[in-house]
Order: sequence, then structure tokens, then C-alpha cells
Amino acid sequence: MSRVAIVTGGTRGIGAAISKALKAAGYKVAASYAGNDEAATAFNAETGIHVYKWDVSDYDACAAGIAKVEADLGPVDVLVNNAGITKDGMFHKMTKDQWYAVINTNLNSLFNMTRPVWEGMRARKFGRIVCISSINGQKGQMGQVNYSAAKAGDIGFVKALAQEGARAGITVNAICPGYIATEMVKAIDPAVVEKSILPYIPVGRLGEPEEIARAVVFLVADDAGFVTGSTLSANGGQYMI
Repeated sequence: MSRVAIVTGGTRGIGAAISKALKAAGYKVAASYAGNDEAATAFNAETGIHVYKWDVSDYDACAAGIAKVEADLGPVDVLVNNAGITKDGMFHKMTKDQWYAVINTNLNSLFNMTRPVWEGMRARKFGRIVCISSINGQKGQMGQVNYSAAKAGDIGFVKALAQEGARAGITVNAICPGYIATEMVKAIDPAVVEKSILPYIPVGRLGEPEEIARAVVFLVADDAGFVTGSTLSANGGQYMI
């Protein structure tokens, strides 16, 4: 029987690549999204992947959404916490709304999504959780105090929860992408990319969403059970730990 996987923010960008890669690997995939109905409809039509709409910053919405996925597809064995937003600004100008919107979506969502599937994974003695953090959660980034704090929190979440899940057959890992060729990055002025981004990436190019997706497929595999509490950096050598 195919394992069921949920990918949050799974209809666009890195999330879409992850959803497609998991389907190609034989998983039954549910891709959640927050608000872009047009993109989600197009993604479903293109891929046949089930799409579900809920706000990952809302615990009750997550619990209800997960219950619907499990009713449709079966128990969730794989969770990819990918959904994220940015609301950038220098800290001396940052508003309370900018701070809490990013913390709630990029960090609190990990609890909101993981808690409802945790008991089932423990009972079945199997689970795979991957949290998509960021290079900026590792090194920090001026103008992104909210985002960097949330993404650093993602890594702490992974390290602690991995210890709790290990004896129950549940692995918990993080991936920290660098600059990936998504809509958000492609929207940056090409001159800025050439002058201020690419020179700092030793491989000399942006990453591709599919490269992150392949890493996820490895981490969630049944035979990846000895890899847990890890942080995989996928940034072209831009930041090394």
C-alpha cells in the first residue's frame, strides 16, 4: 500500500516540486495551500495530485484538514512542513503584524501540522517528517529578523522532536535551501541576482526546486530510518557548517 504524504505549501515553488517527486516515487500525496485557488486548480489539473486548502497558522484548520486527508487517502505517514511566507523589513521599521505573520506561518505551523499526526505515527511505529528551513535560519539575514528567527526555530524543533520520535520509528529532519529558482527569487531584479547573489554561491548558479525535492524523497524513504535530527544544507556551497 502506498504511503500517504502531506506537503504544506505544496502547489507552488519548492512545494510543488516536492509534491510531484513524491507522487513519482509512489506516494499518495496531498498538497495543501493557503489562498491561491487558481494556482492550486491548475496544479491539480496538471498533476492529478489532491489539493486541500487551509491556513497552516491555524491549529484547528490544520487538524480539520489533516482529518479530511486521512478520510480521503488514509493515515499520514509522511509530513513535509514546507509552507512559508516573507514579510521583510529592517527591524527598526518592522511591525507587530509583520513579525507575528511570519512566526505563525513559518514556525508555529510546525506544531499545528505535526501534533495532529504524531500520535498516529507513534502508534504505527513509523513516520517521516521533513521541515523546510532556510540558509537564513542558519546564518541570519539583514532585513529578515522575523524570517531568520522562524527558520532557526524550525531547526531547533527538528533536533528536539527527532529525539522523541527515534524509538518510535519516526525520523525528523530539516533541509535548508539556499537561493532556489522559484517565482519569489525570479522576481528579483536580474542585475541584483548577478551582482549580489550569484557571486556568493560557489557553484555559480541558483538551485532548482527539483534538487530540494530529491533530498526530501531520500529523507522520507522507508530505508532512511538511521537519518534523523539532521540538517541538510542545499545552498551550492554559499554557507557551510
